[in-house]
Amino acid sequence: MAEHTGRRCCLGWDFSTQQVKVVAVDAELNVFYEDSVHFDRDLLEFGTQGGVHVHEDGLTVTSPVLMWVQALDIILEKMKASGFDFSQVLALSGAGQQHGSVYWKSGASQVLASLSPDLLLHEQLQACFSISDCPVWMDSSTTAQCRQLEATVGGAQALSCLTGSRAYERISLVSSFAASLFLGSHSPIDYSDGSGMNLLRIQDKIWSQACLGACAPHLEEKLGLPVPSCSVVGAISSYFVQRYGFPPGCKVVAFTGDNPASLAGMRLEEGDIAVSLGTSDTLFLWLQEPTPTLEGHIFCNPVDPQHYMALLCFKNGSLMREKIRDELASSSWSEFSKALQSTEMGNSGNLGFYFDVMEITPEIIGRHRFSAENHEVSAFPWDVEIRALIEGQFMAKKIHAEGLGYRVMPKTKILATGGASHNRDILQVLADVFGTPVYVTDTANSACVGSAYRAFHGLAAGTDVPFSEVVKLAPNPRLAAAPTPGASQVYEALLQRYAMLEQRILTQTRGPPE
Repeated sequence: MAEHTGRRCCLGWDFSTQQVKVVAVDAELNVFYEDSVHFDRDLLEFGTQGGVHVHEDGLTVTSPVLMWVQALDIILEKMKASGFDFSQVLALSGAGQQHGSVYWKSGASQVLASLSPDLLLHEQLQACFSISDCPVWMDSSTTAQCRQLEATVGGAQALSCLTGSRAYERISLVSSFAASLFLGSHSPIDYSDGSGMNLLRIQDKIWSQACLGACAPHLEEKLGLPVPSCSVVGAISSYFVQRYGFPPGCKVVAFTGDNPASLAGMRLEEGDIAVSLGTSDTLFLWLQEPTPTLEGHIFCNPVDPQHYMALLCFKNGSLMREKIRDELASSSWSEFSKALQSTEMGNSGNLGFYFDVMEITPEIIGRHRFSAENHEVSAFPWDVEIRALIEGQFMAKKIHAEGLGYRVMPKTKILATGGASHNRDILQVLADVFGTPVYVTDTANSACVGSAYRAFHGLAAGTDVPFSEVVKLAPNPRLAAAPTPGASQVYEALLQRYAMLEQRILTQTRGPPE
């Protein structure tokens, strides 16, 4: 295709749970090529559902490592068939679903270094992995080991202060595995994705000897030294030069996790918040000084090695909004919006907690409603119920973000994505609760695009050039909602009440804290 020729560009890859995706971004930061391979649809022989295999115990969740390799083969062959001009690729980077584990056999590095351009990758790497089915982020079969790791370093809070989060079920990384395929040698782990492993000391960015020792002998030499996220880790393997026509000087910039890559793709800056309003709701926060707690995760920032990013996930997101819409607003978003328009900010003091599935942050299930006098009530009028749901969801986000050390700054903006970001009335409540303007962005595939942006950043000498300078030509987000005058005063007291009532519910369900 003619439009793919003569455009100097960077490639951004995303090895996600359900697919492998790629975008090509030119020097003016325009996306001009994208493609994907969907595991369930395009690689039927692996028999995945949602990109994974859920084992009989319900706790073990894995993906076949060769499925990821074969997906990369398919995309590259499709790009070649379309006439994509690989000779114009200056650099590439990528993202991997966070906390998946890949285990290379000894001797794999020799195979990687001597690949034949006449064969596909998956045909040559079949004997390179000691475990063919990799545990992924959904796996929770290692709870006992997580508790043991916490105990070794003095408890869950001590581990959180050291590494950014308490122990979750994971071990090594999809991101550095994917980078290794392009490098033709084992790629180091970057600071940002590495800080999701419970092994990296997030303050000084070196492996924690206490954590390594609690896991396995000789682990440090198997991991290698971690590197800054904007590092050029090497030039592309000669395999890709000979088979696809990449230039020998094409650089590989360290791959990172999908969430850090999304922060780059949405171009967050210091003080900003990204809110993804999807099936579950996710918050990314740019932090200068983190306050690690037992909830959420804190990672090294992927575009500024001096700063951090925090991640909070809330299970009861759009599924809960859709349930209440169906129950009370005739399954109509326009009726749902009318309820938000006809009720006042602060909802006359009525507060609600709506968790039909066990929430992560906080660990509460059920629906709980409180009057302005803090009495629990069984129901609200339909329009009050809808506002209580939306205000409650956003108040919880603000309270728990502040628990991780986040503070709204004068220049703070919220970047909203996901299904509910198309509803302006929901975004108005978000702006009012946080007291800061909400913007929307057209960036789909933010992890992929963020990976291409990070490739440009790596080319521009990484830490010596601010990431914001590298991406200044990217399209700006659009203002969707500004806070209503007086909103901060209305929600200040409500936020304190919401936090107090949340603790009351937790105490009722779990008993008083020890």
